[in-house]
Amino acid sequence: MKRSSIIGVDLGGTKIAAARYDPKTWEIEAKERIETHADQSFSRVLEDMVRLILSLKTEDTTAFGVGVPGLVEQPDGIVLRFPNIPGSDRIPLKELLHDAIGLPVFLENDGNCFALAEAIHGAGKDEKIVLGITMGTGVGGGIVLGKKLYHGHHGFAAEIGHMLLVPGKPPYETDDRRGDVEQFLSGSALGKRCGQAKNPSEYLRGETCAFLLSDIIREVGWLCTSLIHLLDPSVIVFGGSAGRALAPHLDGIEKKLKHWLLPGTPLPKLTIGLLKDAGTRGAALLAQEPLHESESA
Repeated sequence: MKRSSIIGVDLGGTKIAAARYDPKTWEIEAKERIETHADQSFSRVLEDMVRLILSLKTEDTTAFGVGVPGLVEQPDGIVLRFPNIPGSDRIPLKELLHDAIGLPVFLENDGNCFALAEAIHGAGKDEKIVLGITMGTGVGGGIVLGKKLYHGHHGFAAEIGHMLLVPGKPPYETDDRRGDVEQFLSGSALGKRCGQAKNPSEYLRGETCAFLLSDIIREVGWLCTSLIHLLDPSVIVFGGSAGRALAPHLDGIEKKLKHWLLPGTPLPKLTIGLLKDAGTRGAALLAQEPLHESESA
């Protein structure tokens, strides 16, 4: 049988990670990581991404997938806007990458990639409805139903970070008064709420930000209560630097859920993502999704 490979790319605010996989075994054949020059221009970021993909591409590479922050219009692969990258409004990224690389390309929000990887190979394996929540620089998410991503009508489903948590009352001074989840639970927000922390690991561990812990557990409980009543998931998988730091506090979150959920509501399993390469793996898995089999740029 002819050998093949697939590349997955995870475009982040500070780094671009990429890996080439054997789609039969899902072993990593090669991987690289470079800095994201997000403070310069989208053109520079695109050039760096193309160079990275070409460095991993081999003769047997059949397709590649890319996970990006921001809203992605499906199936055209137009990114409405990249956070923190100048000149990045309505970028036809799928088309640009196909023209540059010459291979089929599949594009998704990075939260979707995380959820898909954990649903297929990670903490949500064999679960019927997997809800992924990523708490990193921002807050994102993904919904996987029967191993298929749920996109919503426009492709914008599972933008969990923009759900309102405490409308009009963000936990710090800002001109933006939405009070959405991202303003409370992203790594950026936690840094503003606990300026004494020297690194993200201190937000939920140790004494430095201990004054925040009960608030964060309560807020995660509020968020998950709404999501459970909406989706009735089998499992909720947390990822991202702040999400992984919730590991010692899952019992506390579960207690909050028992308090806020309607009596008798079944609790989903709460867990932390298992995969170190969920971003790139999820992006590579896009090329194997049945929903995408007939798509190309």
